[in-house]
Amino acid sequence: MFRRPAALFRTLAIAEAISWTLLIGGIVLRAMTGEPRGVSIGGAVHGFVFLSYGAVVILVAMNQRWGVGRFAVALLSAVIPYASVPAEVRLQRSGALEGDWRTSAGTDPRDATWHDRALRAVLRHPVRSGIGAVLAVAVVFTALLLIGPPGGR
Repeated sequence: MFRRPAALFRTLAIAEAISWTLLIGGIVLRAMTGEPRGVSIGGAVHGFVFLSYGAVVILVAMNQRWGVGRFAVALLSAVIPYASVPAEVRLQRSGALEGDWRTSAGTDPRDATWHDRALRAVLRHPVRSGIGAVLAVAVVFTALLLIGPPGGR
């Protein structure tokens, strides 16, 4: 399904935009009716997708060997409602999402670094790594829920 970094990145960028819609819809519902459940549900979905998008940005940035600027733009696009989609389009048009997953070492000297070896280990076991990533996001999400919503209650 996600045979290329571009496909995974696009999927999460779109999911991030959809989750913004759920959160904003919940806020509007609460403002109009006083019903807080829309914000609770939309906020929970958005929070989980936000963290997942961040994890995917890190993975794709490592695979594509992005510089700090490109990485920061992609990551920060999740903070601005709907910005992940135009960020994905720009990255696609610039060629930053081209290519395959780097599952084996090539002739590039950077392939010998510890983080490139770790990346290849993750990429060679996508199902196991995907389950681990979802569990890691769930742990962070749960910890953030226990801390409480941004700005207090």
